[in-house]
Amino acid sequence: MLLTADGKKSNAWAIGSRLNSHTLQWTVFFIAVQLALGCSDPGGPRPVSANSPPQPNAENLVISYPDPRKLFLRSDAALVVDDRDGRVLYEKKTHAQRPIASLTKLMTAMVILDAGLPDKAVITITRADRDRLRGSGSKLSFGTELTRRDLLKIALAGSENRAAAALGRTFPGGAEAIVAAMNDKARGLGMKDTAFRDAAGLHRGNLSTAADLVILVEAADRYPLIRELSTVGTDFVTDHRTGWKIRFVNTNRLVRNGRWNIGLSKTGYIADSGHCLVMRAEIADRPVIVVLLNSWGELSKYGDANRIRTWLDHADPKARRATRAAKESAG
Repeated sequence: MLLTADGKKSNAWAIGSRLNSHTLQWTVFFIAVQLALGCSDPGGPRPVSANSPPQPNAENLVISYPDPRKLFLRSDAALVVDDRDGRVLYEKKTHAQRPIASLTKLMTAMVILDAGLPDKAVITITRADRDRLRGSGSKLSFGTELTRRDLLKIALAGSENRAAAALGRTFPGGAEAIVAAMNDKARGLGMKDTAFRDAAGLHRGNLSTAADLVILVEAADRYPLIRELSTVGTDFVTDHRTGWKIRFVNTNRLVRNGRWNIGLSKTGYIADSGHCLVMRAEIADRPVIVVLLNSWGELSKYGDANRIRTWLDHADPKARRATRAAKESAG
């Protein structure tokens, strides 16, 4: 069992060992339940079978009702997991390895926090932090001085590449050392199909899978500061050299939407990865991890997220009715 930064137990192993429900007739339903409870599948995450009958568990009935056949997503790869027990609700190309762009910054933040570096230390943005691979712009001009905490905030919420590069450059041992630490942590978490090449996520060699990214989100969620900073909607950081306020907004527009309850978030985009989104959110009163990779358009990942929410919301009333029926039958 893995332990994360704050000493809590990780669900990472559970995520990789959930069963696919057997497709059986109602006449052997209770036999199927016993088999499901007594077996494990070493082959990794599997979807809830579309044809499996609901299991009579009052606390978890909702996860038996979403029908994967009724969810149509435009993202090329997707994974939806109930974070209470790691059960997969929906999957699509979950083990296909692909570039992950700025989703990388979640691992960067974890490694920075693991190192215990002083968060009030002031770091100067230099020309060494510019994007030499993509030529992307930045709100942080050369000479800007920010605390390490503010660099983490604008890197996670605003996805600032220069901020992430500066965090990597000032890591003990420099950029190469932080990449090595990121890859070591990935291996320690069991992310066997993941590799990192830079701290900002600009390199196309930052690779992972939807299955591994669920593990990443679950691990990052154990860091209170990552939860806090990644879900800042709109804020400012202060340049200690000039005293100017630098405004930024969260790159995940759902964080700024009052209809969503999001506990952790990160977006990503480079041409090689397409538009990506990972988050942990409360949907139908339960924690759900959502991974969406290579969405074909800038807004598609948000459309997919809303389709997932509607899909789960529609399953909840069925679960409540079944819960009442189960209790009445038991009583």
